[in-house]
Amino acid sequence: MLYIRFPLSLRNVEDLLHERGIDVSHEAVRFWWHRFGPMFAAEIRKRRIAGMKSSRWSWHLDEMFVKINGERHYLWRAVDHEGEVLESFVTKKRDKKAALKFLRKAMRKHGRPEAIVTDRLRSYGAALREIGASHRQETGRWLNNRAENSHLPFRRRERAMLRFRRMRSLQKFAAVHASVCNHFNSERSLTSRTTFKLNRAAALAEWRGLCAA
Repeated sequence: MLYIRFPLSLRNVEDLLHERGIDVSHEAVRFWWHRFGPMFAAEIRKRRIAGMKSSRWSWHLDEMFVKINGERHYLWRAVDHEGEVLESFVTKKRDKKAALKFLRKAMRKHGRPEAIVTDRLRSYGAALREIGASHRQETGRWLNNRAENSHLPFRRRERAMLRFRRMRSLQKFAAVHASVCNHFNSERSLTSRTTFKLNRAAALAEWRGLCAA
């Protein structure tokens, strides 16, 4: 949880655990993340998708540039109106084919939203016409701020990890990171301190339940 949720390196996590009396190497932390991260993320997604019918109201789609061994790739991300990251998808190109794959993957899991907010990238319009959803598209100068802001936690993690080496590792980490961020996202700016503390405690208790299972 420390490694995925916070912008820490493997050695940072090793030092934090050592301070708490747990003597492990950073390679052990790496092994835990590779072995258990996807398992926890899959369980979180399964529980949340079942109760996220409101995510069909509005989606915000955006793509961000990610360097892998000096080569530019694209991380496509779908976020709902409450800031929940619904889907992450890595591609080498930013064309209609890539946008179509991304949309079909997201809709296969979450259904079709009533509105799809995008920037003015033509690939979105072409892909939405292909699946018969062009009438749902909305574009505007500031309409997609929800998606833009959702990139920030991932950018902080990217810097801490000194970027990525392979597309596969990027796809894996993006999916796990999104699920963990969703789980602990309490929208503290919109709630009172008392409510935030209750939500935070509940999220941590549920996470410990996942680990125990």
